[in-house]
Parts: sequence; C-alpha cells; structure tokens
Amino acid sequence: MTARITDMFEQAGCSGQLCVQSLDGTRELAIDADVPVVAASVIKVNVALTVEAQFAGGQLDPGERVVLPAATRSPGPIGFSLFRDDVEASLQDLVVAMLTISDNDATDALIRRVGMEAVNAMSARLGLTGTVLVTDEGTIATSIAHEAGFASWDAMWEWADQPHSADDERRLVQRIPAMTALRPESTTTTTAQDMATLLRLIWTSEAGPAPACERVRKLMSQQLTKNRLAAAFPPPARVAAKSGSLVGVVRNEVGVIEFPDGRVYCAAVLAQSHQPWENTAAINAVIGAAATAAIEHLESAPTG
Repeated sequence: MTARITDMFEQAGCSGQLCVQSLDGTRELAIDADVPVVAASVIKVNVALTVEAQFAGGQLDPGERVVLPAATRSPGPIGFSLFRDDVEASLQDLVVAMLTISDNDATDALIRRVGMEAVNAMSARLGLTGTVLVTDEGTIATSIAHEAGFASWDAMWEWADQPHSADDERRLVQRIPAMTALRPESTTTTTAQDMATLLRLIWTSEAGPAPACERVRKLMSQQLTKNRLAAAFPPPARVAAKSGSLVGVVRNEVGVIEFPDGRVYCAAVLAQSHQPWENTAAINAVIGAAATAAIEHLESAPTG
C-alpha cells in the first residue's frame, strides 16, 4: 500500500508524506512520516491549542481586545491582511479567523501574545519533537518577496497583476525552490507523524484542557477550504481540517474524518509540488485520495 500511495503522489506531480491513525491509536499507516517538512499554515493548529489552553487555564482573557494596525499588517491573500484600516478584535475571535480562513495577521497577533516559546513548549510536552515554530507569518511572506527580487510582498503581487514576459515569469519560478521559506531546516517545520498524533490527542482531549480541545475541534470543522480532505469524504462523513499552502510548492492538509458509524481517523497529508504552481488541482485531489487509500487499507488489514 505504501508503494501505491507514493506512486499516487508522483502521478499527481508531487512528493508526499502521510500518517493516518485510528482514533484509539492502535492502527497506523505511515509514509515518510518522520521526515521534516515545511509546516506552512498547519502550524496554526498548534498555535490555536496553545492559546485556547491559556484561555481555559485563566492565563489569558478570551475577550481581551487587540488592535491590528494597518501599517504593520502581516501579508496574506485573505482576511485582515487585505483590510485597509486598523482592526480591533478579541483574542478568541482572532482564533476563529486563524483556523477558519487561515488569516495570517490574526495568527501573528496571537503568536505575539502567547510567544513562540509557549507554542513550542506545548508541542514538546506532547512529544511532537519534529514540530518547531521558528518565525511568524509576516516574516515568512517578507522573505519570500525579497528572495523573489521584490522590495515587499505588495510589490510582488503588484508585479504579478501586471503584464510581464514569459522569461520574467520563468526567472521568478526558478528562484522559488531555493527560498528560505521552503527549506525545513530554515523555517517552521513539522512531520506527518506529529500532526496526526496532535489531532488524535486533541480529539481525545488529551492534548490540553477539555474546553480548549473542544474549541479547536469545532473551529477546524468550520474551515472554508473544502477541496482536499473534505472533497474525498463527503457527507454524511464529517471532516475537520486545517490546510496549508506556500508559493505553489507546499500543499498540506491535516484533519479528522468521522464516519456516521463511529469510525474516526486522524490524517496528515503533506505534499510538495515538483514544479511551483503546477498540478494544483491534481495535488489537492491526491491529498484526499491518499487518505482514502490509507483508511481503506487499515480497515482491510487483519487485527489482533
């Protein structure tokens, strides 16, 4: 089965790492699951759990108001990153924006409030030794723009919106694979094993206070991205997930699939495109297909 899934990744135009676990932890299928890879936005699950645990423990007030200044906004393709004016929101509502639409500015505000050390301490406490938060979303976006040859993230996207030659496009694409943001040793990293285990601990309320785990579960179920795991497991199955993508190369999703008969599986599928910005639809589809194949294998394997 592992060879079959690896071939599925290759046919979709990517490499991939996978870990699928049953909720009780007794069954698992893993493919390169301990290989460190770029986390991208799936690290937001770790940030959310850290923040929600501090809400539950009384260290943070969920209603605390935070101002997100327009002048220092973290770049991103959605949410507060696109706003022109200052925004004020509560900490608990920033968690909503972070998990449902993957808002980068909300994420960075939460990281500043709790500190990277707290997020990494939570991961270490849970035994997630391959997961380390190294920098915030704004720093990652700025590094991508600078290494692409632009003064800022906004300048890069202004260029993208203007007509330019195929040679200019090719030169930009050629810079992408060497970017700091795409090297696990230089940026925020995780493994498929860590993320599947984290989800299992959240779904069994072993990762932290029960209210914190419940809140993360609920918000992940409201993620708007539906073209990866959710597309492979339509209703009546339920999918709660967090996606992560970066410069047309990283295509990740971690999530929990709950079937009507009570079966529950935690899946982490982390993919890297062989060519930036190519085969996007195929890679999105193979994330769900790989998880499906893994679950079918686990259920067909003899037990005991």
